[in-house]
Amino acid sequence: MSQYKLLEQRRFAPLFWTQFLGAANDNLFKFAFTLLATYHAAEWGGLEAKSVGFVIGAIFIAPFVLFSATSGQLADKLDKGRLMRFVKDLEIVIMVIAATGFLTHTGGLLYVAVFLMGVHSTLFGPVKYAYLPQHLTSAELTGGNGLVEMGTFVAILLGTMAGGILAGDLGAQYIAWSCLAVAVLGRLVAQFIPASPAPEPDLKINWNPFSETWHNLRIAARQKAVFNSLLGISWLWFFGSVFLTSFTPFSLEVLHGDENVVTLLLAVFSFGIGAGSLLCERLSGGKIEIGLVPFGSIGMTLFAVDLWFATHGMVSDTNLVSDTKLMRPLGIFLADWHSWRVMADLFLLALFGGLFSVPLYALIQARAEPSHRARIIAANNILNAFFIIVAALMSKALLDSGLGFPELFLVVGLMNAAVAGYIYTLVPEFLMRFVCWLLIHSIYRLEKRGLDNIPEKGPAVLVCNHVSFVDPLVILAASPRPIRFVMDHNIFKTPIVSFVFRTGKAIPIASAKDDEKLLEEAYDRIAEALEAGELVAIFPEGRITDTGDLYPFRGGIKRIVERTPAPVVPLALKGLWGSFFSRRDGKAMTKPHLLISNLFKRISLEAGGAVAPAAATPEGLQVEVQRMRGDWK
Repeated sequence: MSQYKLLEQRRFAPLFWTQFLGAANDNLFKFAFTLLATYHAAEWGGLEAKSVGFVIGAIFIAPFVLFSATSGQLADKLDKGRLMRFVKDLEIVIMVIAATGFLTHTGGLLYVAVFLMGVHSTLFGPVKYAYLPQHLTSAELTGGNGLVEMGTFVAILLGTMAGGILAGDLGAQYIAWSCLAVAVLGRLVAQFIPASPAPEPDLKINWNPFSETWHNLRIAARQKAVFNSLLGISWLWFFGSVFLTSFTPFSLEVLHGDENVVTLLLAVFSFGIGAGSLLCERLSGGKIEIGLVPFGSIGMTLFAVDLWFATHGMVSDTNLVSDTKLMRPLGIFLADWHSWRVMADLFLLALFGGLFSVPLYALIQARAEPSHRARIIAANNILNAFFIIVAALMSKALLDSGLGFPELFLVVGLMNAAVAGYIYTLVPEFLMRFVCWLLIHSIYRLEKRGLDNIPEKGPAVLVCNHVSFVDPLVILAASPRPIRFVMDHNIFKTPIVSFVFRTGKAIPIASAKDDEKLLEEAYDRIAEALEAGELVAIFPEGRITDTGDLYPFRGGIKRIVERTPAPVVPLALKGLWGSFFSRRDGKAMTKPHLLISNLFKRISLEAGGAVAPAAATPEGLQVEVQRMRGDWK
């Protein structure tokens, strides 16, 4: 099902529009108040204009640090639909306070409302992300997260633009009534969120935020991929916050643009995040594809560095402009081709940020322990807040030391490359999946049929014909789940691809004649993997074909399912015979011209219906694989 079809489903649409309206209202309120307090400081709180944005941001972030641990526990203890409706009730109360502040020009009430909206967001974040895996299938999880991320950034953009219009042209009373109206509309939509039973209704709340946060981070650390995904998301907030908080001064001091240029840059950045988030569904093939994470980080670094190339000479051309009359209006800004390069860099940087973040959110939701899912997401919110604070302090220190905004973007881009590289060395699964993803999106064009026959959960044995050295990579790239491959110990040692096999925890095997000890160890590891509920894949021919035809299936499959009964799913690879990685006309990988002539070659992977372990015989499985493969080698 297309991800857009989710917007027609009651299990998803009310949540989407509830969070969309909440994000829009939050940014409408905060941006309008920021503008009023900046340009009319004496009337709206008395702070210095240059301090208003920092103070409002700090007040809003404080609840994430103080209450995230508690909000995560509430999301695991209570029905999620009921909790979200409570949060929307709270939003109406907060907007009554904000409206009173706007109508009476009382800055103190508005600062209280900023803090309470921080509480609102702190409560809503964990329950929102924990709701998704409870109502979406694993095939829908990436698309659902992409829609949520896209909706959030579009809502931020629309709310910010509305806040600017209301504060600049209409006045405080219109801001007050608009915020109240959006809050009421959000509560009406939330009424349609379906029931979502609590995973831990008997949970005893730990009111100490520090010990609870530490406890949940330790739970997340049990799975390296989950914990490092938390760090990856927090790093994205660090990276993104540097750009988002720099748009106004960057536009003023470097691009010499007026306030409309700031709005345009924010729009371009927001649409980039939205486009990347939606693109994840198409590029992932309906599964959680963490191979997109390295792809995203490469683009983030590339276009952050290019933004420096595009702008680093601009500051030296002109002194910093303080007279707003000398600012370039939007029309003149757009007439300069350099401006289009800047916007392209920001759009693509944000797009790759979307490709980076959505798979990480989906992976956390899918692999985190269900009983602690909301609490782990809440702990992530605390990490995010900490990273945002560090980013603000680092940016200030670098700018105070004499660096300009282009140099700041360069530093952050290079830091992104270093941080991403470090994460991928800790969890090489990300890079392994990236290699597999590249294989079927660059060298080949993969068609998939019947892969829903692979069970979503629990153990199973996959059996497939063996055509080339990249067969495991193609199957891994297509599979909705991780797979433990059993492969000849010599192929396991193949240069370059051995990295993928080791990272994927492949099981090397040898014949009894070559290494009887390794053979027995392999069968023990296969049994352990199946008992742990994993997928195990074997090539029962025992060798890569050198004729294009199937060799007889050996008896290892029978030994496997007799020891550990599990369903057997036959697979058929088609189209790889004659490729650079096959043994047609001699040794594989010795005919470089085939890489060019076979570029974008169409290949196929088909899965048949699962066979009960008692009925799984080498002869029967070979007949089924041969039937699916047909004459297409």
